[in-house]
Amino acid sequence: MEPLASLTKRKISGTARLTRNSKIFKTIITAIQEKKGEHIVSLDLRQITEAVSDFFIICEATSGPQIKSIADNIEYRVKEATGENVYQREGIQTLQWVLMDYVNIVVHIMLPEQRKFYNLEEMWSDSSVKEHKEP
Repeated sequence: MEPLASLTKRKISGTARLTRNSKIFKTIITAIQEKKGEHIVSLDLRQITEAVSDFFIICEATSGPQIKSIADNIEYRVKEATGENVYQREGIQTLQWVLMDYVNIVVHIMLPEQRKFYNLEEMWSDSSVKEHKEP
């Protein structure tokens, strides 16, 4: 399973860069927290020239059904709050690692084993990392 492969197929549009205070960013974090996503972090990739987006948001879920619930809630809340649709969503068949591509923000919802194995935080260690605790 290689969800990251899809990210190389598209380019970041010339739209304004996002921040952690952007409505879509805050909405995604809240949607994850509503469904009890764990170990939520955001990676700020704006200073990395080869990055495919402005931010990665990564979280864990304890089961496949919880991964689906988090992904569905993100999609619903983002559409409701911003009118934006997910550009691409992968991994929904296996529910071990779901990738949600909002172009400037890419969300990774993973089982703990996949997160440990792929270790995205280490792969993008040049980024600025922020933990998002429950409200």
